Formats: sequence, C-alpha cells, structure tokens
Amino acid sequence: MPRRTEMVEPFLAVEMSERAGELERAGVDVVHLEFGEPDFEAPAVIRDAAEKALKDGRTKYTHSLGILPLREAISDHYRATYGVDVSPERILVTPGTSPAMLLLFGHLLDAGDEVVLPDPYYACYPNFIRYAEGVLATVRTSESDGFEVRADAIASRIGPRTKAILINSPANPTGTVLSAETLRAIAALAEYGGPMVVSDEIYHGLTYEGRDRTILEFTDRAFVLNGFSKAYAMTGWRLGYLIAPADCIRVLQTLFGNFFISTNEFVQWAGVAALREANDDSRRFREIFDERRRAMVAGLRSLGFGVEREPTGAFYVLANARRFTSDSLQFAVDLLERSHVVVTPGIAFGANAEGYVRFSYAASLERIEEGLRRVGRFLAGWQ
Repeated sequence: MPRRTEMVEPFLAVEMSERAGELERAGVDVVHLEFGEPDFEAPAVIRDAAEKALKDGRTKYTHSLGILPLREAISDHYRATYGVDVSPERILVTPGTSPAMLLLFGHLLDAGDEVVLPDPYYACYPNFIRYAEGVLATVRTSESDGFEVRADAIASRIGPRTKAILINSPANPTGTVLSAETLRAIAALAEYGGPMVVSDEIYHGLTYEGRDRTILEFTDRAFVLNGFSKAYAMTGWRLGYLIAPADCIRVLQTLFGNFFISTNEFVQWAGVAALREANDDSRRFREIFDERRRAMVAGLRSLGFGVEREPTGAFYVLANARRFTSDSLQFAVDLLERSHVVVTPGIAFGANAEGYVRFSYAASLERIEEGLRRVGRFLAGWQ
C-alpha cells in the first residue's frame, strides 16, 4: 500500500456514528451528539429551487468553476457581509469543501512542505495534508484562552519549508471564534512572501457574539474555504466553494476539471436560492443553535465536565473530561455501549485534545436534554 494512504487515519466521528447505527438497527434508541449536522431540513426555498432545477433539466455538466449565477451570488455575499470584493473568476464551486481541500493542498505542497495549524484541529486536516505528502507543524492552544491560537505561536513554528497557515474560525471542535486582532496578526505573517493563509470559514453564519470576519478583510494572500452545509442545513447536498488568489485559480480549475469535471448543476441552483433568498432562515437557525448552546454548556458543567470558556461559534463544545478519563476513545465507546449516547472522542482532534470529548448541539433541545440525562446516569456508575 502506498505510504500516503497508510497515513490516512479513520475519521472517528464517522466510526462512532457507524457503531451507533449498528445499535439502532438492533432497535436501540441512540442519542446522536457526535456529528455537526443540523437536525432540520434545508429551508423550503432551497428545496423548491432544487426541484425546479431538476424539472427544468438542470442536470448537465457546467463550467468547471461553477455556474456564473452562483459565483456572482457568492461574490455579492462577500461584498455585503464583509465589505470585500471577490471576483466570480476567483471562485471555484466544489461538491463540499473536502474536494477543495484535497485539490488545494495538492497544489500548495511538495513532499516535505509544512502546514502550521492549531491543535486541537478538525480531524480530517492532517489527512489532507499527509495525502499531499505534507508535514504538520502544530501549535498547542489552551483551554484557558478559549483555544484561540496566538499569532506569535504560529510565527515560532514557521520555517523554510512552511507553505501555509491553516485556520478555522468558528472552529471545529472547539467553537472558538478568532478575534479581528488575531486574524490581522495572522494575516501579517503572510505578507512579503510569507506562507499563504488557508482559512476554513464553513461555520460562518453560526457566530453568536459579534459578526463573522473573513481573512480576506486583512490580506489577499489567502485561500478561503466555505459552503452551505452548516448555516443552511445542507450537509448532504455537498456544496462548497474555494476562493483563491487570481494567480492560483487557473491551476485549481484545471485540477478540478480533470478530477471532478463539475459540481452537480441542480444543487448549484439551490445554492443560488440559499444566498439570495434564505438568509432569514439562516439567522433563525443561528438563534435555535444559540439556545441549544446555552443548554449544552450548562448541562455539561452541571455534570462535572470542564467548560472554562463558552464556545461562541459553530455547534460544538469540547468538554474537559480529564476528571473522568485519560482515554477519550474508550470513554466514548463505553458511553455509547452502556448509555446509548454517541459523542466524538477528543483524541480525534489532536494530541492536545486527549482527555476531552466533543459534544455537538446540532440535535434538538429535547434530544440534547435526554442525552445529558443519560450521560449523568453513565457517570454515576463510571469506574
């Protein structure tokens, strides 16, 4: 087996979910707190747009960058939301952000090149980097700082082989939102020939204090990953996009055209409807998640988990479980098998997250409350 495939580790959130599925097929009621997947449907205007596109025969290959109306809608969104101008010619529409990451790191990295990123991190980042034969240069973050990475810590990890700085705000798994000051300081590291910034902004629209900030407000030496899965409840639709510097977009377009040809046309028209007509729904979703966030944080604290600073974005709490365990995977497996609550072990998100457990509050308030009750009973008998 090639070395690059051997280094790709299992996605533990998926592994845990599939274990839960086996129990459910046996008739067991499982509370799902492992995935970042909204429990409600995409807004009706989005579903109607997809249905109309299908009826109108919008099922052909499209331009490899994506249909122009969607790229124009994305461009308008970044101008209205952040005050930045992004030409539609700099936007590549992809089937979710994962293909965009696969192409992007393949474009940025030669074997042995480094990517600096905070630890904890989204579980799949290392696999994308390693598959491109890159090397991780991690920066530990602290729970006492709300897991916010410091620009000076990033700077200390930059070396002659560093090609990129990878940030995620709001972040998975911590829910951390980077301040404007931190984004500005990280952007400064990219200037004058420094490493490019790769900013994963997929959880924009789910910031609960202040407004979303894009890295493009602070530098043009950046790639932005974004999409529709989280803010518009469109996870299974697989619709994302990559914003790239003008001098990089052509090579990424060439790679995408070879490997993927184009993104599903009818789904792209649904994306147009999302950006043009569903923003009130997205704001309503954020209010729902904010209520769930408060309930989850309060419930976990009452059970004895450490949540030193409340997460202010996305829909996750990375809770400190070190008073209960030093093995987050075994803890998660036992919780599932004994109490039928599925969560994601912290070890999935880096060595710095071992002893933590990620709880998603994308489930309904009723299911969150039921899950917390079961966790409480589990802890009462935990050895």
